[in-house]
Amino acid sequence: MLLKLLLALSLMAGCVVIHASGITWSLSPMERAADSSGSFWRSTWLCIRLAVRMIVCHLVEISIWGLFYLWNAAMRDLPSALYFSAVTYTTTGYGDLILPPEWRLVGGVEALTGILMCGWSTAFFFAVVSRLHTTDTPEARRL
Repeated sequence: MLLKLLLALSLMAGCVVIHASGITWSLSPMERAADSSGSFWRSTWLCIRLAVRMIVCHLVEISIWGLFYLWNAAMRDLPSALYFSAVTYTTTGYGDLILPPEWRLVGGVEALTGILMCGWSTAFFFAVVSRLHTTDTPEARRL
């Protein structure tokens, strides 16, 4: 059980690295957009691009967890592993697929990781939108 917990924490650490990389990847277009004059469509397009980038990060993280389940024979096939990972990471938890008893703690760590990563994305998105709607001074608009 301790080994599985360490593996799960390693996957969580990998998700943090992926997410930090994704947010860093998202910062440069946000800085360019903040330095230009704002309009409704420019701000909307910026939000769409940001949302796409954050969702790509989440999908990569979900895929890594799913591949881990498949590799360890905790799920029978790739579609099931990815589906299980997606509903666990997002804490949807339909319950139609479950892990074998010896892997269930790993599923719980994935759910906690998903909560943290989704919260991080939300906080970043909120910060960007807040900056778009602050006063028009260059200092206030810098990301």
